[in-house]
Amino acid sequence: MQFAVIADIVGSRRLADRGRAQLTIEGAVREVEEFAPAVRALVPTVGDEFQGVYADLATALLALTLLQLRLPTDAELRFGIGAGEVRAVTSGADHAIEDGPGWWAARRAIETVHRWEESRVPRARAWISSGDAESAETTAFLSSVNAYLVTKDHIVGGMGERARRLTYGTWLGRSQESLAADEGITQSAVSQALARAGSAALSLGLQELTANLPEALR
Repeated sequence: MQFAVIADIVGSRRLADRGRAQLTIEGAVREVEEFAPAVRALVPTVGDEFQGVYADLATALLALTLLQLRLPTDAELRFGIGAGEVRAVTSGADHAIEDGPGWWAARRAIETVHRWEESRVPRARAWISSGDAESAETTAFLSSVNAYLVTKDHIVGGMGERARRLTYGTWLGRSQESLAADEGITQSAVSQALARAGSAALSLGLQELTANLPEALR
């Protein structure tokens, strides 16, 4: 099983500088790839969309959370994750064409994110759907993943840009002292900001969620 991802830019039609946002996102994708590499990294496709494929769920969740933290609030992405087969389609085009249950599920997932965002969960940014017939265990686990994603999105959505930068740096293993130097604040201020933002809770939640993945999702 692979994990197809469709991403789109939040509020792309309202951005004051759409080109700058595009370049910011592309740069962030390249940076995150060094820490959580994809089978095929997220690339721009058409309009405001990006598409990519990850080999396993743990890497996909880590990469997308890092991207969410790395991007400024005026260049946010939402993500639809599809768990399922991704297959090549025979084509005369000069670039690879893919289809399959993973992509169908990713499309359903991002449509679900849009619905939640426009209704009761305005901070919703990610959802996962399955494209294959799954066992009861796997179906239940994917529900747990979505529970984490909704909670994670609410926490990250409440962070200011400094808190996001600090959390991102912490997840990459940087010391609080080096982060403090970058921000022009004290190490104590960094520690307090991370505690207020819930950074450790996000990290612990993801570690616990992915520690015992069902075989089908590894």
